[in-house]
Amino acid sequence: MPVYFKDKSEKMKEESMEDIANEESSESSDESMESENANESQTETKSQVYLPGQALQEGEELTVDKSAYKLLHHAQSGAPCLSFDVIPDDLGNSRESYPLNMYIVAGTQAARTHVNNLLVMKMSNLRGNKQHSDDSESESSDSEDEDDESKPVMSVAPIKHQGCINRVRCTKIGGEILAASWSELGRVNIWNLQEQLNAVENPILLTAYRNKCDKASTDIKPLYAFKGHLSEGFGLDWSRLEPGTLASGDCKGNIHIWRVDNSGASWHVDQRPYNSHAPHSVEDLQWSPIEKNVLASCSVDRSIKIWDMRASPQNACMLTASGTHTADINVISWNLKESQFMVSGGDDGMLCVWDLRQFGPNGASPVATFKQHTAPVTTVEWHPTEATVFASGGADDQIAQWDLSVEADHTEELQDSVLAKLPPQLLFIHQGQSDIKELHWHPQCPGTIISTAHSGFNIFRTISV
Repeated sequence: MPVYFKDKSEKMKEESMEDIANEESSESSDESMESENANESQTETKSQVYLPGQALQEGEELTVDKSAYKLLHHAQSGAPCLSFDVIPDDLGNSRESYPLNMYIVAGTQAARTHVNNLLVMKMSNLRGNKQHSDDSESESSDSEDEDDESKPVMSVAPIKHQGCINRVRCTKIGGEILAASWSELGRVNIWNLQEQLNAVENPILLTAYRNKCDKASTDIKPLYAFKGHLSEGFGLDWSRLEPGTLASGDCKGNIHIWRVDNSGASWHVDQRPYNSHAPHSVEDLQWSPIEKNVLASCSVDRSIKIWDMRASPQNACMLTASGTHTADINVISWNLKESQFMVSGGDDGMLCVWDLRQFGPNGASPVATFKQHTAPVTTVEWHPTEATVFASGGADDQIAQWDLSVEADHTEELQDSVLAKLPPQLLFIHQGQSDIKELHWHPQCPGTIISTAHSGFNIFRTISV
């Protein structure tokens, strides 16, 4: 269900998302931002459903239908972030009462190599759309008098990082939050984020932390840095079943496996690469949600491979699927609830759903394919608790929500509408971001998606999921 509409009138109605007030960005210490309220026009407008790819006529512009969202916020981080991850917290699971608080770690891609940061962010006071709120409080006619207490806020604790951050992933080991970052300089670093998480909880601690970071002699060092990759890379994933186990893949087709010792004090990286993709780049990695020794990878060579990490690198590749994607496979996601399924997205704009039970030495065919995206798919992820739902995003500036359990509606009313052009499994199209890079479902806030793009972050929940 698309959420953007074409409006045409003498005076256009303007609607924008609330901006999260950012207390720290990657390039400035204090950056104030405030909520933007919708300015309602008194003139009548004529709205039409807009589908991505349609041309706008003179006098037409896109406006968001806020009634289609339970939650919708926008945030800026200074330099754009290519990658981020949701930090697990102790605020509880299945949180659906607003306002929400959440934590993420993100990596910047600044114009200059040596001014990049790993950003630990706390987003707080994220309020839901009043149209879907249980709060019966009446809306004030003068929205400009909104109390500061009702505005969302973002607190940021940065860590100086050498090189743009291609990908970042976090995990929890022994009660501590660790993050792995892939640098464009060809290094993978491990960071302990506890000091930064403490700082974003307390304004006094955050001020002291910022002052410390301003001193060049007190740069925070990673716990461990691996320089054994032959080039930069993007593939990076922590095992859910074996804490402290990490896989990293580079643009030369090499995959290395990391393990931390029982004390958590030292790291061991297997110097023998798993390199069946070589010389093609490994674009994404995913550990199995049910088998601790099984890893999946996708590559520029247009294949998906399943590995048994108990075997030697020469014999570890068990299964391969190829021949469906016509260009680089950029991303994969393993279904956490129904582990036989995986979804992939590629430069061809195609999404493929795979049944791993059909993989074999001679390849496999997907059980479903979708070609909604008109540009490379840059991110895809299964819903953490709904086995049939996933979301995808791409360079066509759209995020799509999908439900494979939905069947086609052959009613005459739908056949005659613009929605008939869409696949029935497509639940929702979210727009408003430019050059979308990555999305994640928040595992503790049902239905909530966080996405990063060149234009900043979106935090939203639709009425569809």
